[in-house]
Parts: sequence; structure tokens; C-alpha cells
Amino acid sequence: MNDATAAVLHGPKDVRIERRPIPEPAPGEVLVEIGAVGLCGSDLHYYAHGENGPNALRSPTALGHEAAGTVVAGDGTHPVGTRVAIEPAIPCGRCRACRGGRYNQCPDGRCFGSPPTDGALTGRLAVPSEFAHPLPADFPLAAGALIEPLAVALHAVRRGGVAAGDRVLITGAGPIGLLVLQAVRAVGAGETVVTDVNPGRLAHARRLGADDVRDTAHEPLPREQVFDVALDCSGVETALVGAVRALRPGGTAVAVGNPVRPVTALPLAWMQRQELTLVTAFRYAGDFPAAVALAAAGRVDLESLVTARFPLERAADALHTALTDDRQLKVVIEP
Repeated sequence: MNDATAAVLHGPKDVRIERRPIPEPAPGEVLVEIGAVGLCGSDLHYYAHGENGPNALRSPTALGHEAAGTVVAGDGTHPVGTRVAIEPAIPCGRCRACRGGRYNQCPDGRCFGSPPTDGALTGRLAVPSEFAHPLPADFPLAAGALIEPLAVALHAVRRGGVAAGDRVLITGAGPIGLLVLQAVRAVGAGETVVTDVNPGRLAHARRLGADDVRDTAHEPLPREQVFDVALDCSGVETALVGAVRALRPGGTAVAVGNPVRPVTALPLAWMQRQELTLVTAFRYAGDFPAAVALAAAGRVDLESLVTARFPLERAADALHTALTDDRQLKVVIEP
């Protein structure tokens, strides 16, 4: 067969199951048979509105950038049969950002599943060998798809300089927040507090080891400035401002979640008085190997975040479920 089944987005809430040609891997690439694709907030924005931030759907595109699968052909870098997690943001490798090791800032890169570049809901994907990260032979592919968001979490924790013994506040208990929780515990953080307005997600945070959880719909954050590092994984302005207000003097806030609004009203004069550090985190740069190692060692629980599974033929149902059912954490499509 020279083609494979794909789920292609033609417009808002217009997903069509089609046949797409199987790509030929170029030199330096491997062909990956996709086994699992996790749905992310960006996928849902494209599905619901045909756009995600400044990028818009201009031609039919297969979504999906959180993916894992099995190598079926390629340049021999990874033997056929190797399970891999796919790092989807492919930089140019030539610009100043890439040469400086900050390839997540590459202005000329492309990302699988970001229109017009087709993503992993195509059945088979040609991937640069260095961006196909080997997994243990028995590693579940659904968990492998979550290596990508785990890399996001590790990058955010690294940007925040979380150290052993730090008191950490995490606002937002979605998949990224729950992975950040596990990442800060892996580096030896002290007390960890997680906030959200979804009781089910807070219960999951408790199961994953949070020392305390707060439902901020009913229980606002305390006014005491006690945290060393606060990571906002919600993208909600009030949560970010609350997190900043809860920092001790000299503490660090990390903006992790994609902002719901492009402009925020942070209390800058007060932050200056407290000498707070505000950093931002975007994707990852060199964090996939650490994410694979952490997951392979069993130090993070990825599979418990998978709350629904769909076949590729029901991709539209999967996207609708992820968009509308707030009980879900990570919806996975398994081609």
C-alpha cells in the first residue's frame, strides 16, 4: 500500500477521514508508524476555531504533535521496530537561536500538526532521526505520546530553577500542571501546592503526590508570601497574578500555560519592590532525552493521565470529547 488513513481538518469542526500518500523518508529521516497521538490545547483551538494564536488553518491539515510510534523504515539510525517518541518542533539548525542551543526560538522552524505542516494523525510520518527519541521496547505508546508534554514540563521547571527543598505553587491542574507537579517532585522540591477550579483534577493532583490542593473557586490562595517558585500552567491572568502574589521576596514565577488573553496586568511595581523574577517557558530545547529517561525509570506516571482512547476513524469524536468534557485529562487517538 502506498497510502494510509489520515484525519484531516478542512475547517472548524470539519474533520474528514481520507487517504494520504505515505511519505518517503529523506536522508537523515526515519519513517514512523504512528501508534498514539495525544490531543493538546492547540489541536482543540484549530478544531474549534480554525486558528491557534496568530497561526490559521489555510489548507487542509492533519493535526497532532504529541506522538509516539514504531520505526518502519529509514536511514538506519534507529533499527526497524524501535519505539520512538517524536519531538515535533523541527528547527532550521542554522539561525542564531539554533546555534546557541535555544532552538525552540527558531523563527524558521516547522512543527508537525501546526498548519500547513501535517501532523501525526496521518498514520505514518517521516521524522528527522535526531528528533525520533528511542523508547524502551515495552514502553506503552500511549504513554510515549505524553513524552512531548512531559518535555514541556521539564523545560518549565528548568527555567524556574526549581531546587531541592523549594516550596512550589502550581496553578492549573491540567495535563501540563500535573506533569509539572511530577517534575518538581522528581528534582526534590519540598512542599508542593496545586490549585484549580476542577475538583476531579485536584483529586488527581493529590494522588500524584501534591502536599496540598486548593479549589480556588471556593478557597482563594493565602495572602502569605511563602513560595520559592510558582508555575502558572493555566494561562489565566488571575491565576498568574495570584501565583506572583504568593511568592516570597526574591521568588520566581514561571508563565507556562498559553495565555487566554495576549495582554496581562501584572503588579509590576510591587514585583519590582519584592525583586521577583518572572520568566516564560515555550516548548523545550534539549529536554526530550531527560523526559524519556524519567518516564523509563518510572519516576513519572504518564498512563494515569490518559482518560479516553479513540481509533483514528473517530478523530472528530475524540476532538469533540477533549473540547467539551472537562472530566478528561488527556484524550489519545490510537491509529
